[in-house]
Amino acid sequence: MTSPAGIRILRAADRAAVPWKNGGGVTREIAARPEDAGTADFAWRVSLAEVAADGPFSEFPGVDRTLTLAEGAGMDLTVGEEHRRVDERYAPRHFPGDLPTGCRLLGGPVVNFNVMWRRERAGARTAVVRGELGLDVRPDETLLLVALDGPALLTGPGGEGAPVELSPYDAALVTEPLSCAVRTGGRVAVVRLTDR
Repeated sequence: MTSPAGIRILRAADRAAVPWKNGGGVTREIAARPEDAGTADFAWRVSLAEVAADGPFSEFPGVDRTLTLAEGAGMDLTVGEEHRRVDERYAPRHFPGDLPTGCRLLGGPVVNFNVMWRRERAGARTAVVRGELGLDVRPDETLLLVALDGPALLTGPGGEGAPVELSPYDAALVTEPLSCAVRTGGRVAVVRLTDR
């Protein structure tokens, strides 16, 4: 099935597992700008991270993060000296990525949907939606949709063509101005990214 015009489909099955910067977990990158950027030089980066044990998160100077619990019972994070309990699925939580962050799992392994951006180079807003949503992509932004729970159907500009099904953790990347719509009985992450 072909993608709607102007929309790139990124399948979960095509992602490689990569060890964290500090070796404490595994991440699967969904998208980044620049596309070939490493952990030291991205403007923004979106990934799924598997956390199987307690321990520290990698520190990223000058980076902000939004973390959304997608699977598991959750985590008790210590960000700087502040405790932040992350135990509600599909509820985005923002925190600075350059503060020392420790993680204690609340009941076994978790999978986190992770959005990171360098404050001086980019901005990001993350929402998790259910049902049907029409989306207009502005000229100054990139839109990323990720199916977090169950499949989602994506229709392109003007509703033309057959909808594309996004299986769990599949994504759609929109890098040009257009209107599209997503429909799901589960949950879809909607990430709007801007360059500065």
